[in-house]
Amino acid sequence: MSNAKNTVLTAAGELFGRQDPSAVDRWVAADYTQHSTLAADGPEALRQLVVGLPEGFRYEGARVIADGDLVALHGTYHGFGPDPLVAFDVFRVDAGGKLAEHWDALTPLVTETASGRSQTDGPLEVTTPEETEANRALVAEFAQKVLVGADYSVLTDYISTETYHQHNPEAADGLDGFGAAAAKWSEQGKNLVYKTVHKVIAEGDFVLLQSEGEFGVPVAYYDLFRVQGGKIVEHWDIIAPIPAELPHDNGLF
Repeated sequence: MSNAKNTVLTAAGELFGRQDPSAVDRWVAADYTQHSTLAADGPEALRQLVVGLPEGFRYEGARVIADGDLVALHGTYHGFGPDPLVAFDVFRVDAGGKLAEHWDALTPLVTETASGRSQTDGPLEVTTPEETEANRALVAEFAQKVLVGADYSVLTDYISTETYHQHNPEAADGLDGFGAAAAKWSEQGKNLVYKTVHKVIAEGDFVLLQSEGEFGVPVAYYDLFRVQGGKIVEHWDIIAPIPAELPHDNGLF
């Protein structure tokens, strides 16, 4: 396990598992930069968030992806509100082993999905670490040509025509399932528009994109892809509206 991954898992376990506000002193940098919609900037705001966690709050982790000083968590928060929230959290760990920066996206848990798959199920463990850079390059090129460039004629150069497991709650499996969902969204005035890819976080067969665009309104896109044999075979995502105001001046990205 990388040092950054170990740091994030330990810190998150103490902060959100044990709900221990003193963990802020052990694990959070003095210049902690916050990009979440849920908290203000700095370590003291994080401490107050932990102090205010309600009884029954818990985090159910699914995946952890480490890429240099960035660590991405994929899981579900229970108890933030009346409904569970599926989340991607990204932390940057500084040279001193402290949490230095945080980005996230959250969306309500959907119990009945078009594919029958949940928003977080599927393979959990990172495999094929030797293919990290090839998979990063594949997904980054896919992002620029297909997502940003909207050239869907090359879709099958990147996505498998045989296996494409879908975890977006409104899309069924396969390219046909995605196409049907995209057509429905277009009828609702919600075209998938990607403008800027901000981060490409890769470890083994998993690659996470953090992007900015529009889906009827300005949104943050978090797309997690699993790559196998040089093709994308699975997809999880969160599409989170960008609020007009944030509790800090750092932006979502």
